[in-house]
Amino acid sequence: MFERQWALTCASIVLAVALSGGCGKAPEPAKPTGGGAAADAGHSGGDHHAPGHGGAVIDLGAVTVDGFAVKATRDEGSIEAGGDAPIDVTITGADGEGRKVTAVRFWVGLRDAKGSVKARADIENPNEPNRWHTHAEVPDPLPGGSRLWIEIELDQGGPLVADFDLRR
Repeated sequence: MFERQWALTCASIVLAVALSGGCGKAPEPAKPTGGGAAADAGHSGGDHHAPGHGGAVIDLGAVTVDGFAVKATRDEGSIEAGGDAPIDVTITGADGEGRKVTAVRFWVGLRDAKGSVKARADIENPNEPNRWHTHAEVPDPLPGGSRLWIEIELDQGGPLVADFDLRR
């Protein structure tokens, strides 16, 4: 009897999570094309949102890093210490060189990531295999000069890094 009740409870929880849709986190802002310093090496624009997100999409800009075009956006909203920032990054290019993106991580803060949490991004929509999404935690306290940092792991070569101004 207990096992059946436990199974029904677990099934109910799984169903509730599945029906809730999206990651359920709040939105954030972005930067202009050509902006952001590419030290080593975005969301595709328009009104793309991960399920459960809303509001305007803020373009953070685009940079080219070692042959890859990196475009970042965030959902509208303020960047607040201790909060999070829903971020989308679209990475295209360098396919002719045979290099593939294997992982993407975002963080808010300084380049050295001290006091920040690196969040691994995922492809949420298989129809947009170049768009990576996650919620980057905003450190508390938020250091002066903080930016959005994108670390791109490749199947060949070292990681690439790009950064964007979040305050657009």
